[in-house]
Amino acid sequence: MRLVEAAGKRYALLQAARDSDYVKKVYGGYFDVFVAAFGEEGEIWDFYRVVEGEFPDKDELEKYDGFVVSGSPYDSYGNDDWILQLCLLLQTLNIMKKKVLGVCFGHQILCRALGGKVGKARTGWDVGLRRVELVKDLGPCSLNGDLSENPPSLSIIECHQDEVWEVPSGALVIAFSDKTGVEMFTMGDHILGIQGHPEYTKDILYNLVDRLLINNCIKKDLAERAKLGLEMAEPDRKSWGMICRNFLKGRSQKNPLKRIPYYWI
Repeated sequence: MRLVEAAGKRYALLQAARDSDYVKKVYGGYFDVFVAAFGEEGEIWDFYRVVEGEFPDKDELEKYDGFVVSGSPYDSYGNDDWILQLCLLLQTLNIMKKKVLGVCFGHQILCRALGGKVGKARTGWDVGLRRVELVKDLGPCSLNGDLSENPPSLSIIECHQDEVWEVPSGALVIAFSDKTGVEMFTMGDHILGIQGHPEYTKDILYNLVDRLLINNCIKKDLAERAKLGLEMAEPDRKSWGMICRNFLKGRSQKNPLKRIPYYWI
């Protein structure tokens, strides 16, 4: 466990992946990547390597204002001991109405833990930049006025071969893409899942694509398309960071989007 700052609100990163050599060398580890993306001055951020079986004690949960579940190379539908333990923790946090933001694997494991269905993506790997359409205002999240088109769309870095098949009962799908039907979902004002990687920088994905290619996880043409897409456009990291921070901090919308009907999967 690591700490950042010593006052203010308190958050925890539940890290479901081991640090790559590249991220450790350039950023100090994924913990630092997430804090840089979602943290603010004066906050406390704790770090639990759930992939290594490191979890917060139950009597510690109440002190946190929110939790972030990272991506992972593991299958969200797997039955490793730490994955099952993570599901139980997420169920507890849901009962407590604690803020939980799930990213990629975190998005999927949140869905599974709360009663939805996850599995292999029906259209295969999604690697690179993806345009995501937001189908309604983001409820507990907030968008600035310059994103007021209806519906808005944002580019995000994606790297996944699994996806949400069916959201939990009571959940709302609030974003989709031409590749993935559930890019974002919410439950109440305390659960937010995002399939893409709002925390990733382009260089992190470049390195990840190279590693996936070397390990024969993806084909050369997919790797080349992903890199070309990164060269031609930028992810909307500022906007995604704002969405995630405002969700975690519980900020209300300053400029609500015009509502369009909810839809269910």
